[in-house]
Amino acid sequence: MGRKKSLFRKQSISALILILLSNNILSDDVLESIESHKTKFQNVALEIWNYAELGYQEEQSSSLLASSLEDAGFTIKKGVAGIPSAFIAEFNNGGPVIGILGEFDALPGLAQTTSPFKEVLDNPTGAGHACGHHLFGAASAWAAVSVKEWIIKNNIPGTIRFYGTPAEEGGSGKVYMVREGLFNDVDIVLHWHPDDANSANSRTSNSNKSAKFTFNGISAHAAGSPEQGRSALDGVEAMNHMVNMMREHIPQESRIHYVITKGGLAPNVVPDLAEVYYYVRHPKMSIVEDLFARVVNTASGAAMGTDTKMTYEVMHGNFSLLPNDTLQKVVHGNLKNLGGITYDGYENEYASEIYTTFFEPDNEIGSQELVRPFKTSHGYGSTDVGDVSWNVPTAGLRTATWVPGTASHSWQAVASGGTSIGLKGAELAAKTLAKSAVEIFSNPSIIIDSKNELKSRVGNDFQYKPLLGDREPPLDYRKVN
Repeated sequence: MGRKKSLFRKQSISALILILLSNNILSDDVLESIESHKTKFQNVALEIWNYAELGYQEEQSSSLLASSLEDAGFTIKKGVAGIPSAFIAEFNNGGPVIGILGEFDALPGLAQTTSPFKEVLDNPTGAGHACGHHLFGAASAWAAVSVKEWIIKNNIPGTIRFYGTPAEEGGSGKVYMVREGLFNDVDIVLHWHPDDANSANSRTSNSNKSAKFTFNGISAHAAGSPEQGRSALDGVEAMNHMVNMMREHIPQESRIHYVITKGGLAPNVVPDLAEVYYYVRHPKMSIVEDLFARVVNTASGAAMGTDTKMTYEVMHGNFSLLPNDTLQKVVHGNLKNLGGITYDGYENEYASEIYTTFFEPDNEIGSQELVRPFKTSHGYGSTDVGDVSWNVPTAGLRTATWVPGTASHSWQAVASGGTSIGLKGAELAAKTLAKSAVEIFSNPSIIIDSKNELKSRVGNDFQYKPLLGDREPPLDYRKVN
């Protein structure tokens, strides 16, 4: 009996070794495919970097990605969830469905050349890819095409689906896609994001809700007849003052920030229209809702005190990122095996120049060659990937597309994102996404375990209700009046 058990154990171990060897061989196939499409998708990334289109206005960027995937044999659905620049590209070969997210919107006011010194680029939008979404969308599409070719070559039952997701920067494009039910049949979602380091942590984030508060008053000559006027700008400033006093009495993990988007045109005219744009953040969605209601109260009080009228429009709302350790460890393992990024002589020289422009950088040049150890971490920013993660097991990674020490949403991020440094980070991301998808397709138990973990985290009573409510996508939220 003991001999039979020993023999069975040896056979089981041998079978496991064969499976692992087979998976390595299959994943080598997908890396060969990544290499064969390198020039194409690097060019796609640089084209989108040049387009630098703002949220919900990404017509060229969306079209380029969609056509690249269609040329590779994907079926395309455009204009999904009522958003012209949102699309889905799918290759269906039955089996489980793995979705890969791809973003492509830029940020306003950050036009920049690839110079290692601040040098404003004269482009039509005045925007720049300071969050690296040109690399995000291109590398995700790159991975999807390579996984599709791997599925065909190895006759694997599986469906790979690329989600072209616009307006991540304050537009919550994915939330409308989740609300529309476009992720209902997906088993796993993978994503990535540009950064100045390589990591695949089990990462959480802040949930977020934003709104534009508009005050209407009465215009009058500010010197000749001020008593006949009611300043809308006074309403904005009174609101801001009360919110700033409120900060003392909110949970310390909270973040509230604002910008005055309209404040009048001339000092000698009492402004009859003023607007302020607020973000409210906290790790827990329920606390965001509570804080947001208090901010609305300050706006109401400010209007009453300044004898103006106030209205507000919710602009976007995001859930926090929900970790999935089962899935995240798969992604981390593949990133770790692939390793970090090595600069050549020119890239080191460029990195050294741009490094001199940083203010108290927290990473050093050379750290891009490393992959950070796996851990649970929290980021104080927000992303609409959060809403996806509460509905489908989701995992992601970050790669060093920027010189170590670069702050996101900076001109330095725009600059290095348009160079070979950015492209190397995108390639590492594409490889990691592709290898992770191959591993998941090859081992269905990962899907089962990931879904069980998601269910245990959200609880049996969870019902998804987006923070932005039932509003339609704000397709003109980046347009300048």
